[in-house]
Amino acid sequence: MYTDSFKHKGLRKALVDELASKGITDIKVLESIGKIPRHIFLDSSLDNISYQDKALPIGCDQTISQPFTVAFQSQLLELCKNEKVLEIGTGSGYQTSVLCEMGAKVFSIERQKPLYIRSKSVLELLKYKARCFFGDGYKGLPQFAPFDKIIITCGAKHIPTDLFDQLKIGGFLIIPIGDKTQTMYRITKLSETEAKKEKFGNFKFVPMLEDKEM
Repeated sequence: MYTDSFKHKGLRKALVDELASKGITDIKVLESIGKIPRHIFLDSSLDNISYQDKALPIGCDQTISQPFTVAFQSQLLELCKNEKVLEIGTGSGYQTSVLCEMGAKVFSIERQKPLYIRSKSVLELLKYKARCFFGDGYKGLPQFAPFDKIIITCGAKHIPTDLFDQLKIGGFLIIPIGDKTQTMYRITKLSETEAKKEKFGNFKFVPMLEDKEM
């Protein structure tokens, strides 16, 4: 079991108001963030700051993304209920839970074994039915393709070909591209070889891992 106090709920309400003031307009995104106990995804020592709009450490040199970033990426997906979404970088599982709360059928890949184990257990505790996998995000999950939407929650150097191939025609790939600072892109798949690229400002993510031994 876990504790979700009146204090936590009040802090969540304040966070939702803050995100709305920063330009998040998708009601499903705001409602999801208002329901999900972000403090459960973090070490108890961070409880007092768990609802601040900032990235926080989760171990393995990784972070739980800033709530605004989670909300912004989720909004760019323009999710419809029951759409099949591939998430690259489960991390803490917080973004995963937002997608589940919004009604998506979520498939999520994590490269760091300790994070995979912990996020899977937290998602199960919160009764979110995401399908979690330990593996290489660059390769995706071809056995479950095609996906309506794909979201990458770490900084990539390029658009992974395997992931583009696993996206439905008409689907969106949300990806931050760059080294120290990333530009957020929404890639719309127009055909098997054509895509439309839209830019949505700069963000900071931990890098997407390449060539890491399993």
